Amino acid sequence: MANRPAVLVVDDEPRSVEVIARVLDEEFDILTATAAEAALRLLESQWVQVVLADQRMPGMTGVELLAQVRERWPDVARILITGYTDPDDMIRAINEAGIYQFVAKPWHPDQLLLTVRNAARMFSLQREHDRLSIEMKLLGPTLETRLASRRDKIRKGFHFDTLIRATGSPLDETCRVAAQVATFDVPVLILGETGTGKELLARAIHYGSLRAERPFQAENCGAIPDELLESELFGHKRGAFTGAVANRVGLLEQADGGTVFLDEIGDISPAFQVKLLRFLQEGEIRPVGSNESRQVNVRVIAATHRDLAAEVAAGRFRQDLYYRLSAMVLDVPPLRRRPGDVRLLAEAVLAQLSATHGKAVKGLSEDALACLEAYDWPGNVRELQNELTRALVLADRDRLGPELLSPRVLAGAARREDPIRVAGTDSGPLRDRVERVEAAILLETLLRYRWNKSKAAKELGLSRVGLRAKLERYGLAPGSTTRSH
Repeated sequence: MANRPAVLVVDDEPRSVEVIARVLDEEFDILTATAAEAALRLLESQWVQVVLADQRMPGMTGVELLAQVRERWPDVARILITGYTDPDDMIRAINEAGIYQFVAKPWHPDQLLLTVRNAARMFSLQREHDRLSIEMKLLGPTLETRLASRRDKIRKGFHFDTLIRATGSPLDETCRVAAQVATFDVPVLILGETGTGKELLARAIHYGSLRAERPFQAENCGAIPDELLESELFGHKRGAFTGAVANRVGLLEQADGGTVFLDEIGDISPAFQVKLLRFLQEGEIRPVGSNESRQVNVRVIAATHRDLAAEVAAGRFRQDLYYRLSAMVLDVPPLRRRPGDVRLLAEAVLAQLSATHGKAVKGLSEDALACLEAYDWPGNVRELQNELTRALVLADRDRLGPELLSPRVLAGAARREDPIRVAGTDSGPLRDRVERVEAAILLETLLRYRWNKSKAAKELGLSRVGLRAKLERYGLAPGSTTRSH
């Protein structure tokens, strides 16, 4: 596939290199090296956007390698795979090698893929920033008009109307209130399950506000320890701690005049809650290691998957901080409460994935869409994106059918749409409960095989006659997944 980002994987364990390459090679061109010296030679001759290095390697550690990469190829994104648990070690590594992000062992494939994907995106944005900076110097006022047009496109791209939903969706009310709130400079707390799109809503609020021309900065507060979070938000002075070899401007100062989005705010420690409360009360930040405070003017939008009111009642979250953050509270409904949105979301996500991966498809079949609409989506939009990515990768025709969906989704859809299902399988006589399970298994298998009875019977260990008898008994036929009960 042309124009894919190139990723260099460096690890002295060939098996580790192989596993990482397998996770990434659907989206990236992979280069590999089992020693730091070999990696540097590759970088001298190859165009690489991201370097992913293991910390523990003989001769030269991952941090030492990435420090050299930073010096010689500063715009290459650097990721370290490590077992670090000491925040001082992590901060030192960040300062010495300018590491974009850590991947902790043992890592999860989805986490690794998302980290590398974001790093490649950061590389592209940095190159675009550098290009625009050069153009600005050369073109002066001429470029300002072009940049203004670009800002308008960004604002439109994060408008409330771009939050995909069907007419009458439960998300309509959330967006209506959010649009009203956007123009008032008050803190907003967004509640919702993981993967529902809370950050997209926060960006829409920012770009619908009077601060739209100023920066939008986002931080996941649940992903890093207090020491790093304080440095990320408030910044630090050179020499403030071991490894702090240069001053760092925190996100709050970077966003001065704009908006800061604090995701997973419910996960911060009681100690950091005090520091954040002081900032919200005073509007001042004090970088780590500094004796001087600085005034910053930012709007704070926070989000969490937790019930913060319950956390306050349980004594795990400060009541005064809760009230500071929740001048307005918005609730993003989970996807299972928005079944009418699934079709539109699936079609839009598939179109975007098709363009991203350069694999043209016409869309999803009606049976596939019916299965998607019948599934509960506990992982919400993020799970839907992963499911459609999998289906697109496996597709061998231009319209995606239900056979490309994962067994988890098919089984979940079959359980919900089983024509004989009156209640769950956890109640009623044993025979009825067993029959409900059997019908769901039959439906899931037939969906995977596009109602090819010969293949389904073979997998289930049944004869065609036996399978046909069971289908008649349970009233199963093509289109069962679309029946309403």
